[in-house]
Amino acid sequence: MAPAQEIPKQYQFAEVEERWKNAWKDESNYFDPGSSKPRFIIDTPPPYPTGNFHIGNAFNWCYIDFIARFRRMQGYNVMFPQGWDCHGLPTEVKVEEIHGITKNDVPRTQFREMCRELTLGNIEKMRRTMRSLGFSTDWSNEYITMLPAYYGKTQLSFLRMLKDGEIYQSEHPVNFCTRCETAIAFAEVAYEDRTTILNYFDFDGVEIATTRPELLAACVGVAVHPEDERYRALRAQKLRVPIFGHEVPVVEDGAVDPGFGSGAVMICTFGDKTDVHWWKKHDLDLRKAIDRQGNMTVIAGPYAGLTSKECRERILVDMREQGILKEQEPLDQRVGACWRCKTPIEILSERQWFVRIHPEKILEAAKEIDWIPNHMLMRLENWVQQMEWDWCISRQRVFATPIPVWFCAQCGEMILPGEDELPLDPTETRPSRPCPACGASEVVGEEDVLDTWMDSSISVLTITGWDGSGVPAIFPAQLRPQGHDIIRTWAFYTILRSVALTGTYPWDEILINGMVLGDDGFKMSKSRGNIISPEEIMDRYGADAFRQWSAGGAATGSDIMFSWNDVVAASRFQTKLWNIARFVLMQLPEKMPEDASATALADRWLLARLSETVRETTAAMEAYQFDRALKEIREFAWSVLADNYIELVKGRLYADDHGRQSAIATLSITLDAICRMLAPIAPFYAEECYAHLKGESVHDQRWVDFVYEDERALGQGQLLVDVVSEVRRYKHDAGMALNAPLGMVTVYAPEDLEDSGDAARALNATVRWRTEQPRLERVVEDISFNMAVIGPALRQKAKGFMEAVRALPEDRIVNPPATVFVDGEEIAVPENSFAPQFAFTVAGETVDVLTIGEDVIVTIQRAA
Repeated sequence: MAPAQEIPKQYQFAEVEERWKNAWKDESNYFDPGSSKPRFIIDTPPPYPTGNFHIGNAFNWCYIDFIARFRRMQGYNVMFPQGWDCHGLPTEVKVEEIHGITKNDVPRTQFREMCRELTLGNIEKMRRTMRSLGFSTDWSNEYITMLPAYYGKTQLSFLRMLKDGEIYQSEHPVNFCTRCETAIAFAEVAYEDRTTILNYFDFDGVEIATTRPELLAACVGVAVHPEDERYRALRAQKLRVPIFGHEVPVVEDGAVDPGFGSGAVMICTFGDKTDVHWWKKHDLDLRKAIDRQGNMTVIAGPYAGLTSKECRERILVDMREQGILKEQEPLDQRVGACWRCKTPIEILSERQWFVRIHPEKILEAAKEIDWIPNHMLMRLENWVQQMEWDWCISRQRVFATPIPVWFCAQCGEMILPGEDELPLDPTETRPSRPCPACGASEVVGEEDVLDTWMDSSISVLTITGWDGSGVPAIFPAQLRPQGHDIIRTWAFYTILRSVALTGTYPWDEILINGMVLGDDGFKMSKSRGNIISPEEIMDRYGADAFRQWSAGGAATGSDIMFSWNDVVAASRFQTKLWNIARFVLMQLPEKMPEDASATALADRWLLARLSETVRETTAAMEAYQFDRALKEIREFAWSVLADNYIELVKGRLYADDHGRQSAIATLSITLDAICRMLAPIAPFYAEECYAHLKGESVHDQRWVDFVYEDERALGQGQLLVDVVSEVRRYKHDAGMALNAPLGMVTVYAPEDLEDSGDAARALNATVRWRTEQPRLERVVEDISFNMAVIGPALRQKAKGFMEAVRALPEDRIVNPPATVFVDGEEIAVPENSFAPQFAFTVAGETVDVLTIGEDVIVTIQRAA
């Protein structure tokens, strides 16, 4: 233990956290592949390196760090890696903005290098924030998806799945962002509520309603419900498309809603997923009216080259002029938009690369995983069941993992590299052998790149050492922690890829956390002005206060609303806990006596309560219920230890006898346990406190394994605490100082107890414990009159009424008569007009009486 003069009076979080952050730089939390300890591998989410480790990241990583620290203390061989999911459009856009260029202005290699430099700088900024937050990351196990060591494995996984038939190339309708000029997956489509215009027009004698008249050039059919009598005559007929003049068939389909619009629906390639379904089902033609830039193609005739919006406006003008536009009305729609730029998506028929979706296999593997909370599995199930087509994995960008494929310039044959040639960029590297089909040497490298989820979906394979030679020995991982917002992406894609590449599920458990909302209850955004950064919180209150807010703010899986009040409360708890620790540390000798043990009732009660707290906290941590764990620790430290126990035994601590040694031993055990329990959640505070207590790192200690079962001490000790608390409250209510002397306090309880004089010292009174019933006599000490009743009812007779009541015998004051005589006149006693005030006596001495529960009575005879 540190000497008393070395224990600061105030807890200076900034100094403490900076000092320990620097001290931990050289420490390692490495995973040891050769260890015999049970392993606990965490498949941590690789954040996108924007340079800003935002509050949502910080909240998620707090959860992960709680788990990693807790499991290490339990004796697990923990892998807590750190990844960076680098590829993607936002970096490309930022590079274009910084350098004033577009990706097409410079060679691909140069543009990729610009992206790489920006990303590395951003990663370093985010590392600094993570270290300031006290995360015990294994930095030796760091992966960066844009580096060859990682994306080579992405390419290897691509080749393996291609050879297994799980990846294929085909022309197929895909979601396409015309602003980003790339295909996107279903999971990248964000749906927004928008008000559009529903246009009714004449379609060769049939009224059609559509929100997208610009797709008339792509119309390939008209659908009606088979039971809609209005269109019975049109069955198997053809209609001529207005303005464009080509003929299209009328098809019957039970999915048509006869009550929407006119009940006749235009089928275009493609307005939405329903169009895709009908196009396939009825084997209709394909007409491409919109290109990758969102402009109309040559089949749009005079509208070619216009944007889709411009085309819509022009066609509506032409419809009016031709007299075929009948009516317009507003329509509320859910419109699919690019999740990055919010541009409404188009569905274009493009030659793209796809991963096959096997819903049954994915769900079978997902059900082998323990989902926490378990209802989150339903989100994945719902997503899988609504998949319309396979996962489109190709992107028309630059900064991403290259697709390792060439095509023969002569015959178009696909040429694959050897696995030992990876990683490579086919636009920069030539194949090592000629075309296997025709022998030609001229090739065209695939310019499309992979969806960034193709990188991050093998994170668990990468950290467990997958090299394509088989299932890694340490696979699957034990835990995947992630947000609920990426269940349909990261969780879904990882399970899919794990099943495809290993035949089994990727993790034993998946822990889902919620999103961080602003203090206004809305998602944090610049437009709302409700963004709070982790740095701002740490500057004001420290990392541990932020970590406590993360632990205690909400139940696992729930969204959490940021609250400065909760952060302030966490900071106050640390201050309170430091005051407790400082008090305890100043009582402890430099060396504890070897025979020191808890013998007094209060000490045994505290240790029994500590044992309960350890049990409940451990169970909560193992269930990832960090809010419950922190609540247990706070309740014990603040209420049980500080407010009750320390106040109870202070007097004994200043004595020089065995009772003091018992209290000191108890306090030492208790502070040690609190530090260990708090270490995963508030690592800086716990380290500082434990260094003063033991001169060692708390993070090198085992988790608290403290069992102290003493049911008798729990019951009797709680009675002792309750008695002292009630009498102290009595003093407060009576306006007495808490250390003011009392005369005699007698406790009548079902059983006697020996409190080692703690109650007497805490109350500054003589305290007696008795098992017999008190011989209390109740006497009327005074009468309380209710003037609000008496005044209006009796007016001038009120004074005489009160005198008459005072003259009544005691039994009639307790049980009031119906009438009394006032100046010789009998008058009725108003209801609730007075009440007796009682006093109690024991053996003729007046005492105050307190009751505790149903069985305990406390009498107090005040000092003279």
